[in-house]
Amino acid sequence: MTIPRRQFVKLLGGAAAAWPVATIAQQPDPRWRVGLLIGYGEDDPETQARLAAFRQALATRGWFEGRNIRVDYRFAAGSRDKYYAFAKELVALQPDVILAHTTPVTAALQQESRTIPIVFVNVSDPIGSGFVASLARPGRNLTGVLQYEAGIVGKWLAMLKEISPRLARVGLLANPKTTAYDYFVRSAEAVAASLALVLVASPVETAADVERAVESLVPDGGLLVPPDASTTADRDLIIGLAARHRIPAVYAFGFMVTAGGLMSYGTNQADMFRLSAYYVDRILRGDRPADLPVQSPTKFETAINLHTAKALGLTVPPGLLAAADEVIE
Repeated sequence: MTIPRRQFVKLLGGAAAAWPVATIAQQPDPRWRVGLLIGYGEDDPETQARLAAFRQALATRGWFEGRNIRVDYRFAAGSRDKYYAFAKELVALQPDVILAHTTPVTAALQQESRTIPIVFVNVSDPIGSGFVASLARPGRNLTGVLQYEAGIVGKWLAMLKEISPRLARVGLLANPKTTAYDYFVRSAEAVAASLALVLVASPVETAADVERAVESLVPDGGLLVPPDASTTADRDLIIGLAARHRIPAVYAFGFMVTAGGLMSYGTNQADMFRLSAYYVDRILRGDRPADLPVQSPTKFETAINLHTAKALGLTVPPGLLAAADEVIE
């Protein structure tokens, strides 16, 4: 009698959960297949750091690439066209589970399959995007790790106002094709007026768009860069333009500050990928995405680059400096 692979997992899911990690790791045949569609480029150091955290977390649960799981990778490098092309390719391989990195990547995969389990990471609005019915009860073939709730935008804007009290305008810089752009704009508009700020929606797609958007903020503007695969790929350009035009900027990722950006507030991305490995593990053991609640981040980190602040002629307030988890001098 032949039992379909997914049915086999369901029948043995309870038993598999009780197997020792070593027992799983000793299986020589990579019978389980995992797909990964990453929004960043393969050669981006951030991609490699996140994948290393993902693999390490899988290994602690007994899953080893080439031994008991096969992993198929696709790297979209911030290209919307590649999202959909690679989503088709991965779904055609019929993996047991797919890891989807970023909101547009998740949307592309959801369009291709309503049955293959999909674990998302770096997604900020899974309910509004139609990925899950609720965080507690996803109810569909998707679940995963929530990146940011809407309230974080208020924190970003408040940081800008605190470090530059005379700030009058803030440009929200991102590519609508590669991030949940409207979600961040709506959230920013809801709080900007309370901080005496005018929000300037600055959608960009090309390097020329980025240059025009940043230059338009001179002389009294600041810059808010939410999570986005496109702006991550162009981070050196954005950071360089902000420095050249002496524009204070806040970023969603700490690695932007390490690269020379002024400051950031956000989640630890390695931790997000470790959490996503938990979901992949549970699904490979037979759990359904519909029954696995979406996890919200509980730890946020602040990073400040004092060298950049000095170059911009800014003094970092003591309260902001005291709250920093990482200070670059």
